[in-house]
Amino acid sequence: MSQLAVTVIGPDRPGIIADVTEALAGTGVNLEDSTMTLLRGHFAMMIVCAGPFEPVKAALEPLRGELVITVRKMGPEHEHAPIGAPYMLSVHGADRPGIVAAVTRMIAAAGGTITDLATRLSGGLYVLTAEVELPPTAELETLDRALEITAEELGVGVTLRPAESDEL
Repeated sequence: MSQLAVTVIGPDRPGIIADVTEALAGTGVNLEDSTMTLLRGHFAMMIVCAGPFEPVKAALEPLRGELVITVRKMGPEHEHAPIGAPYMLSVHGADRPGIVAAVTRMIAAAGGTITDLATRLSGGLYVLTAEVELPPTAELETLDRALEITAEELGVGVTLRPAESDEL
């Protein structure tokens, strides 16, 4: 059995999740981690599972064409060891290029890591939410100020606050 990463993307329609997961279940695969979402009318799915590579590829073959599907073997699992306290980052404002790059660069510069990030564009309003881990050595006042400066330059609002345990 190999650790597999399966990605699926295509125009949304009813039954995509059922079709893909039935094909996987037919090969004896159990879903371990997954994320599935709708992005601008397209369905996107990422799955990590353990199963036989060739049979999984073959089982998903009938769904290709309407869906772009990739199956690849993953290396050994690397467990994510938390680097520090969890925080919630939110950004909102007028849409423009570079928001994600600038804000995540500030988190990285503080030694932080992003564990989950989602963005949405609703009309002209751009919204980013992220789960962030910051090391105990991170200087929160310095990071807050850097995020404020970056937000001003981008014309957006930004908030970084400790995550409550029920938020994660």
